[in-house]
Amino acid sequence: MTEHATTAHLSEPSARVTALPFIAIRRHILHIVTLLAVLTAALPLSAPPAKADFRLCNNTGSRVGVAIGYKDNEGWTTEGWWNVSSRSCETLLRGALVARYYYIYAVDYDRGGEWSGKAYMCSREKEFTIRGTDNCLARGYDRTGFFEVDTNEQRSWTVQLTDTAEQAPERPLSPRAPLGNSRPPTILSPPAGGGRP
Repeated sequence: MTEHATTAHLSEPSARVTALPFIAIRRHILHIVTLLAVLTAALPLSAPPAKADFRLCNNTGSRVGVAIGYKDNEGWTTEGWWNVSSRSCETLLRGALVARYYYIYAVDYDRGGEWSGKAYMCSREKEFTIRGTDNCLARGYDRTGFFEVDTNEQRSWTVQLTDTAEQAPERPLSPRAPLGNSRPPTILSPPAGGGRP
């Protein structure tokens, strides 16, 4: 009987020895799971990182084609075309804005007309990225009037295109002809049809 007790006694400590690491591992796993649960629950409470983009929303009943002009460290650039469906938005430039003024030209594909201005920059009918605003016609591009958007040096901005009575797209002008010296825009009149946020 003492043997049996001894055997039982010897097996008990060995069972505890193997059980102790299992209990310790289980506690660590529970701590990790608890920590992950707390972190996951805290994520929705934290503010998402601020997006800094230049966006355009088409609040019209038509499909719209959009081109943008801007000045960065390398000089003036115009880019197009973004095809923006009716009642939707599109990000034209991603990241924090690098300039105060941006320039937009938009065409109403369905009803005709355009949102334009007096800041003349280069564009073309097909997809484009054009560096510089000088000598558009001589370089084989169109000379297009963009309207100015003053972002007030904000990190992000959204332009709203509308088709309300006072902001309806203008009818296309006669073919564009060069008007004097083509240079980066300086003073512009208010946009025709382009709403500000």
